[in-house]
Amino acid sequence: MKIKICGITSVAETEYLNRNHVDFAGVVLFFPKSRRNTPPETAADILAALNDDIQKVAVVVSPSLEEVRQIEQLGFDYIQIHGTLSQELLESIHLPILKAFNVSDMEQYETYHHCPQVAGYVFDAQEPGSGKTFDWSFVKHIPRDEKLLLLAGGLHEGNVAEAIASVAPDGVDVSSGVEFTDRPGKDPAKIDAFVAKVRQEETS
Repeated sequence: MKIKICGITSVAETEYLNRNHVDFAGVVLFFPKSRRNTPPETAADILAALNDDIQKVAVVVSPSLEEVRQIEQLGFDYIQIHGTLSQELLESIHLPILKAFNVSDMEQYETYHHCPQVAGYVFDAQEPGSGKTFDWSFVKHIPRDEKLLLLAGGLHEGNVAEAIASVAPDGVDVSSGVEFTDRPGKDPAKIDAFVAKVRQEETS
């Protein structure tokens, strides 16, 4: 079971991911509306601090070609795209793509199902990053293929086991569920607990 911790905003937070040997780290770029939005300069420092075996994911919303080129130059391993993605831009991206869907655009899945540039999917809630879950039955009926399927949307230590049992994804993606409740930033204790819970499900 792959584990992705999303919304990393500082070098200090990379220590929590490194010691837990997670599989993916997500950094939000070019989206000022998000409290987790990170300047490219900080993103470069975050990438340098992460273990080499952690896959680095740039998380963006309807990016421009210029933004995609910046992401490629920073050295990310994947680009996770929410919102719109034109065919022209799709064919111009040189990184594996994780295409994000929410409950309002699941019908677009078939558009990307046979697309070789798309390496996987992230199924998220109506409002990505809101900490809200959604009806997992939407994903249970999605035809599975060789591409990576990550489940996101309101996951935390208390519900991730149920989510894994219900959907059987290839991996789980958490952001708000491992953050402090009284201040910005990732809570190392919550990350430890979340990872431990997922690992426990793997061995049960």
